Amino acid sequence: MSASQILAMIVVAVASYLFGSLNSAIVVCSIAKHDDIRKYGSKNAGLTNVLRVYGKGLALVTLLCDLFKGVVAVVASRIIVGSVLGIEYFSDRFFIGYVAGLFVVLGHVFPLFYGFKGGKGVLTSCATMLVLDPLSMSLALLVFIIVVALTKYVSLGSILGAVVNAVMTFVFGAVFGTEGFLINGIIATLVSAIVIIKHKANIIRLVNGNENKLSFNTKGGGNNG
Repeated sequence: MSASQILAMIVVAVASYLFGSLNSAIVVCSIAKHDDIRKYGSKNAGLTNVLRVYGKGLALVTLLCDLFKGVVAVVASRIIVGSVLGIEYFSDRFFIGYVAGLFVVLGHVFPLFYGFKGGKGVLTSCATMLVLDPLSMSLALLVFIIVVALTKYVSLGSILGAVVNAVMTFVFGAVFGTEGFLINGIIATLVSAIVIIKHKANIIRLVNGNENKLSFNTKGGGNNG
């Protein structure tokens, strides 16, 4: 790997992490309510907790910001590194986007600006992977929707969706002969692993049968986000 490739990858990783560290839930609720979302509900800085604590309006704004963050990180890195600078890795134009995606999720989950305590990365990782691999992420989203519709457990849908996305990244990459699909699949798996690990408390509650279900009619008291 050349010096320019290494430097570009480091810059993309650092910039994406810092961008991801701008936690949407915290910023939106701070501006709109002059308060910290982490003091209420599940005390998690994520979309579901914003929905339960402050309702649909702020939840929608948070959703859009989280989606925007993942898309911008991937698209900007691919345009600047690939198109403008002409730097390519493993003959794969997608690789640098996966690097950006991984680090923007890391920034969201472990934000530098908020004591490394952020959200669970579901929306940001979803937007990131949807840009990188629409087919795999579409199947993951389908699984998420079906699971949540049947069980009302956002956490379970998120976990199973993450697993499906990681698996299908490898499968579709191998089927379609995508360049660099192995390393991209590994990065996608790391992103999924981060999301699943951040749901550790939810997994324990699911096993114990006391995980809260999604409700659009009630504010406060949620355990997801």
